[in-house]
Amino acid sequence: MPTDIPSLAFPRRAFLAAGATTLLAATFSRAAAPIRRIRAGFLGIAYSHFKDKHQLLKTSPDYDLVGLCEEDPTARRGGPESARWLTREQLFAEAELIVVESGLGRHGPDAMSALRAGKHVHVEKPPATRMSDFEAMAAVARSRKLLIQVGYMWRHNPGMNRAMEAAQRGWLGDVYLVRAMMNTLNDAEKRKEWAEFGGGAMFEQGAHLIDAVVRLMGKPERISPFLKRTGRFGDALADNTVAVFEYPKAMAIITSAPLQPNAGPQRFFEIMGTRGTARVQPLEPPALTLDLGEAAGPYQAGRQEVSLPPYRRYVDEFAELAAAIRESRPLTHGLDLELRVHRALMTACRM
Repeated sequence: MPTDIPSLAFPRRAFLAAGATTLLAATFSRAAAPIRRIRAGFLGIAYSHFKDKHQLLKTSPDYDLVGLCEEDPTARRGGPESARWLTREQLFAEAELIVVESGLGRHGPDAMSALRAGKHVHVEKPPATRMSDFEAMAAVARSRKLLIQVGYMWRHNPGMNRAMEAAQRGWLGDVYLVRAMMNTLNDAEKRKEWAEFGGGAMFEQGAHLIDAVVRLMGKPERISPFLKRTGRFGDALADNTVAVFEYPKAMAIITSAPLQPNAGPQRFFEIMGTRGTARVQPLEPPALTLDLGEAAGPYQAGRQEVSLPPYRRYVDEFAELAAAIRESRPLTHGLDLELRVHRALMTACRM
């Protein structure tokens, strides 16, 4: 083989420099390439999480907000003044992602109509009032290769996820008890809305905690709900609710009641194991405390406050959803999990 081919005499240092330059140019080229924005619209604006999600999608580099659809005149009057209002048919014609933020009882029907129209769906929790309805939604999504993301807002909460990591990696030893509480204080109008559903506070707010417990512990052997009416309001709302989840060697106790003033700072999620405890309180902004009997993983023995990254509700879930739509890849929290969580929620609510 000839040995004087000029290309083979190219100096190694120059070759590496050229390669680095080429790689850098390619990197800048990829970085400069426009990201395909997802056309998104809201179906319903009555739910309490609408305002923050609307603001997020208006300013997100991942989405183009095409407009809002609200068929309830009363709810629409409370909407943003500058909104572009669309009919349901117009919304489905223009958007590829439908964000369902309608009233509590409309989540399932509205999400199903979007799925049948061939749209990806972010549906506010709880996603349906019956297990069979959510199973039907999942079947349509699977058959048409569409995404369903349920709006459990703490799936990307760094405090809760670090606590779960400590449990799953064995740093807390054998987990024997999980405790979680989410309370609020409702006025008469909000109580009336929640009272339409047998699970009451457990259905509306306990759902977030049930999601966390099922993600951590899996399917329980048994769920025992206690749905009491305690407040002096003369309505039918189950406003003092507890659900006990039983596992082979552990239990989880979830409580939710709309009877507590200044409830936000008191909300917590706690995992107790034979080697230590992880407690998140408050849940937002999350503050995580570990108390370990001995050093484990990156943590030292004893009580310690864990440094957490900045956190804002909804940002990470919508970023993940945009990436999944663009790349047609599964979400981190797929339909099997969503079905498992919803089945647990329906059992805990006797619905």
